[in-house]
Formats: sequence, C-alpha cells, structure tokens
Amino acid sequence: MRTTTSNLHLASLMALTAALAGCGGTTSDNNTSAPPPPPPATAPIALHFVQPTENVLEPGASEPLAANVVVNGSTAPNGTVTTFSVSPSGAAALSPVAPTTVAGVASTTLTVSSLPPSATFQVGATATSTSNTAGDSLTYYVRPAHQALQVLVPAYFSATGTSSPWATLTSGAASYPDVKITAVASASDGVLTATSKADDDLLKAIKDFKAVAGTTNKVIGYVATSGSGGSRSVADVKATIDNYIRLYPDQLDGFFLDGMATDSARLAYFQDIYNYIKALASGMSKGATPPNAPTVIGNPGTYPVAAYAGVADTLVTYAGNAAAYQAIDPQPASTWVYAKDNTAQGMLVHTASTCTDMQAAVKHANRPRLNTGLVYATNLAVGASWSSLPTYWQQLLGTVDALNKQRPLPLC
Repeated sequence: MRTTTSNLHLASLMALTAALAGCGGTTSDNNTSAPPPPPPATAPIALHFVQPTENVLEPGASEPLAANVVVNGSTAPNGTVTTFSVSPSGAAALSPVAPTTVAGVASTTLTVSSLPPSATFQVGATATSTSNTAGDSLTYYVRPAHQALQVLVPAYFSATGTSSPWATLTSGAASYPDVKITAVASASDGVLTATSKADDDLLKAIKDFKAVAGTTNKVIGYVATSGSGGSRSVADVKATIDNYIRLYPDQLDGFFLDGMATDSARLAYFQDIYNYIKALASGMSKGATPPNAPTVIGNPGTYPVAAYAGVADTLVTYAGNAAAYQAIDPQPASTWVYAKDNTAQGMLVHTASTCTDMQAAVKHANRPRLNTGLVYATNLAVGASWSSLPTYWQQLLGTVDALNKQRPLPLC
C-alpha cells in the first residue's frame, strides 16, 4: 500500500507532539515550566556630593557634608536613606551615619579625629532604589592648624629718598602692626663679593623698617643662585651670604634663595646652602640653634619635588600672573604641602591689575586647599613686577589683616 504525502505529514506532526510531551514542552498557558517573564524595570538612581567645597581639614575640625540623590531623573523622594562611611574608620566620625533625604539632599556632619598632618582618608556615600545602587566618594587631606597670613615683599626697589618705596613699605607696616611682613632686600642683584660696598640708603631703610613699634617684621637678603652663565657655585653663594653679613651687620634675619630648582638633580646643592645658613646664629654669627637660626626662603616659583620642603623654611610655590594663579592647585601631584604649616608656602603674584584682583589672589592663597601663608600681589606687570610697591599697598595689608581677624575685607 502506498503512503500518501498527507499521511507522511500527519505522522511527522504526531512524532513531534510526542517528543515535546516527553520533554515537558507545550503551548498550554497552564504549563508551570514556561520561561519566567522579564523582571520589572528598575528605577535608575544617581548620587553625588554637593558639599564640601574644600577637602582639606585640620585635626578636630567639623564640617557639614551633603549628597544629592536623584531617582528616575527627578529629586529623590523624601526619606530616601543614604549611608555614609569613612575609610579608615577611625579617621573621622559621621553624625548621622544614615540620614534620609529632604528635597533630594542627605546631610550629615563630619568630624576629623586627631590625625597627623598629611594624613588622608576617604568618605563614601551610597543610596539604593529597588535593585540599583549609586555612590560617590571624596578624598580628604589633613593639614596642620592654620596660621595667620603674612606678607612677603620682594623689596628689590631703590631705597634712595624720602619718597622711595621703602618709606611706603615702612609706613604701611606702622598702619598695620598686626600683619607680619618679611621684606626681601636686594643688594647688587644678589651677587656680593669681597669688593662690594654697603648701600647706605638701603641700610638706613632696613633699620627704619625693623624699628616700627609693635611689629615683628623681618628683612632677609636676596641671593641669586644662578646667573647668565648658569648655576652659581656653592662657594660663590656662600661668599654672597658672608658679604651680606659683613655689609649689613645685625640687620638680616635670613636669606631668600632665588632660582631654586624643582627636581632632585640640584637638591644636594641647596641642602649644602641651607645647612650653611642654618649654622649662622641670630645676628649672623656661627653656631646657631633653632629658633634663633636664620630664616631660609626658597623660590622655585612652582611646586618642586617634596624633598625641597626640607631645604627651606618657606617655598614660593607660585610666582607669576594673577589670572593664572586662580587655576593653581596642589592636588593631586603635590599634596605633600599638607604636611607643613601654611607658612611653609608663599606666593608672589604680578599683573593683579585692580584691588579686586589682588583680593581674589589673596583669598585663593588662604584657602585650605592652597595652604599658603605668605602672600604678595602687585598691579605691576612682568618685566618690572617688583620695581615698586603696588598702588593698593594699604588695601593689601588691610585685606590680610581682615582675613586674619575674620572681618569684612576693605573696600577697593
């Protein structure tokens, strides 16, 4: 008997049905072995810190900390739990640890433990919506307690005459006796030899400046460590230091080393000079011990490698244009600055054209993030930056005084 095409099709369908039945497969809606439906859509969530504006704190300091939480692109519902944490856990305390959001913001208070300078720690925050979790983290740095701002004046100008900038410098010091000023006096552009002679006008100006009643102002000698022929030898630099002492006896409180390098190649050179200066006593005789040892300020003009912090009491980590200074930031490459007092850093800013520009520069230096304690700004431009005092000299002193006393800044 011949098998028809219809019969073959029927047999095939029956065999397929039997096979499906054996495997449990069926088209019935009542079969519990059917693939599960897809999970419900989860709500996207985002979280980011909105405080602090500063991530450099001092031991024992407390500050508010807040995170913004968004769900489905909108402000998170009130009561959304946000969990904060600290790593390492002993670095700081949080109160509360798991606040709930109000108007999309979760707030807590961070209190730093008694950590050593240059310590770091992290703060994290997380929030969850259905099965999605979002988080953010911050790195904090710890610096020593803030010291009052001081003024560092590159007083490379002439001392001749009653109307010289030195006279203005001295009158300003008398007007603001609470503002400590360190003036850098320059004789023969920082290169003195055995045949050099004292500048009598400069000597008198230094004495007048230091004699201002009620002040603790200093004068340090400008020393060039490089010239047109390259680096000066250690012997020549030491000779300049000795001749400053010979020509201006009992008047100098230390030295300003201009042209300091930034890499480790010349570290030994500056270490030798630093040790030589520190061996000079107050009054510049041999055999000093701290705190009477002379002050050493180095001027690399930018952030050097960290080891240079050991060859100067203060490093000028910025010397340049006021506008560019607003972008200066020691993080992340030079966070070693937080191991030192703010008085271990200085800045010299030129082309701060207006009093307002000056105040912006000084306020930037005073930020914990910059950790800079010796400041100077002038309206004079590059090429003659330090040839006189700024037109807003009195306002500069008043600005520093106001910041130190937490008072409103003087009007410009």
